[in-house]
Amino acid sequence: MKPSRPALWRRAYAWTPALAATVFATPSFANPTFETLLGSWGGSGTYRLQDGTSERLKCDAYYTGSGTQLGIAVRCSGKTNKIEMRSKVSSSGGALSGSWEERTYNASGAVTGKLTEQNLTLAISGGVAGTMKITYDKSKQNVAIDTEGIPLKSVTVSLSRK
Repeated sequence: MKPSRPALWRRAYAWTPALAATVFATPSFANPTFETLLGSWGGSGTYRLQDGTSERLKCDAYYTGSGTQLGIAVRCSGKTNKIEMRSKVSSSGGALSGSWEERTYNASGAVTGKLTEQNLTLAISGGVAGTMKITYDKSKQNVAIDTEGIPLKSVTVSLSRK
C-alpha cells in the first residue's frame, strides 16, 4: 500500500531535525581553525638565492595560539646562513591578517592570506615582498616561501611533528 501524501510529509518533517543536526554538526570548511598546526615541528629544506646558489637547512617550527589566533616561529640554519621568522596572524572566516618579522635580516611587515583545512597561504609585504604557503595534515607539513627584491629567492622546507 502506497502512503498518502500527508503521511509522506509527516515522515519528511520527522527527519528534518536529524538531517539539520547532521549538516550543522559537520565541520565547516568556511571557518577552519589552526588546531592541526599547533605544536612543535622539525625537518629540513633548502634555500635558494637570486644568483642560483642554494644551501641545505635544518629547521624547527613552533605554532602557538588557539581559536582565531596563531603565532608562528620558524628557525632554520645552514652552514653559512640563518633564517628566523616570526608571525602573528588572526583568522576571520578563513581570511587572515597580521604581522611578520625576520630577525636575522631585521625585516618586518604585514601579512594577509587565507586559511583552509589543509593550507595556510600568506602574502607578505613590508621589508620584503613575497608569499608563504603551508600545506599540512596532522603529522607533516610543507612550507614554501618565495620572495621578491632581495637576494633570498625561495625557501622550501618539509617538517614532521616532534
